[in-house]
Amino acid sequence: MSDLLLDVKNLKTWFDTRAGKTTVVDDISFSIKKGETFALLGESGCGKSMTALSIMQLLPSQASHNISGEINLDGQDLLALPEAALRNIRGNRIAMIFQEPMTSLNPVLTVGSQISEVLSRHKGLKNSAAKFRVMELLEAVGIPDPQQRINEYPHQLSGGMKQRIMIAIALAGEPDLLIADEPTTALDVTIQAQVLDLLRDLQKKTGMAVLMITHDLAVVSEMVDRVAVMYAGEIVEMADRDSFFNSPKHPYSQKLFEAIPTMEKRNEALAIIPGSVPQLSQEFTNCRFHSRCRNSWTLCETEIPIWNNVGEDHGVRCHIYDDLHETQEPEYKHSQAPALKKARAGEVEKLLQVDDLKIHFPIHKGLLKRVAGYVYAVDGISLSVDKGKTLALVGESGCGKTTLGKGILQLIKTTEGKVVFQDTELTSLSQSELRSRRKDFQIIFQDPFSSMNPRMMVGDIIEEGMIAQELYPNPEERRKRVDDLLEQVGLRPEFRNRYPHEFSGGQRQRICVARALAVHPKLIVCDEPTSALDVSVQAQILNLLKELQIELGLAYLFITHNISVVAYLADEVAVMYLGRIVEKGRVEDVLANPKHPYTQALLSAVPTIDEKTKTEIMRVEGDPPSPINPPQGCHFHPRCPKVKDECKKSYPPVSELSETHKVQCYLY
Repeated sequence: MSDLLLDVKNLKTWFDTRAGKTTVVDDISFSIKKGETFALLGESGCGKSMTALSIMQLLPSQASHNISGEINLDGQDLLALPEAALRNIRGNRIAMIFQEPMTSLNPVLTVGSQISEVLSRHKGLKNSAAKFRVMELLEAVGIPDPQQRINEYPHQLSGGMKQRIMIAIALAGEPDLLIADEPTTALDVTIQAQVLDLLRDLQKKTGMAVLMITHDLAVVSEMVDRVAVMYAGEIVEMADRDSFFNSPKHPYSQKLFEAIPTMEKRNEALAIIPGSVPQLSQEFTNCRFHSRCRNSWTLCETEIPIWNNVGEDHGVRCHIYDDLHETQEPEYKHSQAPALKKARAGEVEKLLQVDDLKIHFPIHKGLLKRVAGYVYAVDGISLSVDKGKTLALVGESGCGKTTLGKGILQLIKTTEGKVVFQDTELTSLSQSELRSRRKDFQIIFQDPFSSMNPRMMVGDIIEEGMIAQELYPNPEERRKRVDDLLEQVGLRPEFRNRYPHEFSGGQRQRICVARALAVHPKLIVCDEPTSALDVSVQAQILNLLKELQIELGLAYLFITHNISVVAYLADEVAVMYLGRIVEKGRVEDVLANPKHPYTQALLSAVPTIDEKTKTEIMRVEGDPPSPINPPQGCHFHPRCPKVKDECKKSYPPVSELSETHKVQCYLY
């Protein structure tokens, strides 16, 4: 009996658009064995999700017939089956976890009823039998108190819990193949570790195969058996995990590795992949990567590369390894990342000082809207940011990072405490006084698309702040300033006449950076600016932020859950948990020698591609407590593996481990 589960041969998917035939998946072949984890890796727009939707036959209606090749599941070609037969396979033999759980779950149905739908359709379970099985599934995916959660709606659950519900729905049909499309993209590292552990455990118990779609090399390193790299609709490299991570062959794969931020690269610019993925509406007669490749030569511009086997179970689509053209093989050019300009030396100037800041949101109940309690979002935080420096704020979702950033900028009302910006107490300013100071501090939001007006052109979006602050009264001066800003962030001046939807995610984030710079700020709050970006686009944004900091002396309050970004960009790091800072210090001190159990758990959960730096994950059970009713004593004690009796009685005082390293924990 064959152990081959899925065999995809010469799969081709295209759309008929105004620009012509757009081939999003172009003649790809791969196979997945029973119980195996196979990854599709690559940038956004490379065709990874379209490959998954083609396998599931969930393509948009206009492309439902624009597909060719073979998709064999246990020898049965799915493309030859009628829709009625496919319905018996979807959710049953093949299930899918979609990238964004909030938009995939039905907001008007309880999570219990959404899981029951699958059980009723594919397993014939109803009423009490279905409810019992739903409870089993919720328990299997690690949802606490399933008896209560079964009747809750998606908006009542955290991001990690919503992702677990999606996994429970996918597992309800006991599939042979689970397709996981970016299952951990926007999750915190602790929740990500829990979700990945869950998938591994369920795979061992059920023997299912997993097709994982991701752009995260570290997740691929920890999870998969084999990996295929996609670029512009085709597979350019495929190998087993060890071969790929020990020796990536395709120049595109090598560039992805070089773009990963690390502590060792702090004094140099990250390697980037110039340009962008080519338009797939064109007819290709050459290598699709040649215009972005450092090893490109004449042959790459005139001939389509063939598939070459470069080792056992390791193939690559590149002319460098083509036997027919061995004599023309170019010398491998290892790109040397340029060193960054040195920041101008000078006296340390304190730009921002926050003292005992509290932001409590009242909870109103009843007809009279009486105050029944408070959400303690930010509960007594003190920090400072120096001119030209970066303070990173890390922690799980819901711990208050974004609320703190908005409170510092006075975008939301603070309850208590002081926010002093260059000797000015911001909390005491009137609205008109505050408006005139806003040019000194700006914010880059997490989602660039939703933070821009879709009806305004990019030039008008960037210009808006200048008009509000009356910085450039002359329209021609403003226009020139917009053009200069677009060039400064690596975009062409003519882009000023385009709308936000015409840009990629990375380009939209650059526009947001240009908008923030338009009013000559001294401090920028960066709220997860790279969380949903590919590693290559992330490298471009980080390089840009670092160059601007050196050139303009900008200070950043950088809110993130990406520890590798913190290691590369930050000077200091503050670790936040449930509205309070539990550890703070120089980035070298905190990342190399974490003291608080929560910081240790956070750092141990970070996936890494370097086997030498991998450590055993320190388990943190459950989700953070509610900020409405924080636990007495140390807020972390209900989840802490090192809890002591005094942790449950009162909040620990600050312990100074050194001049630059502080922690609030009874262990010290």
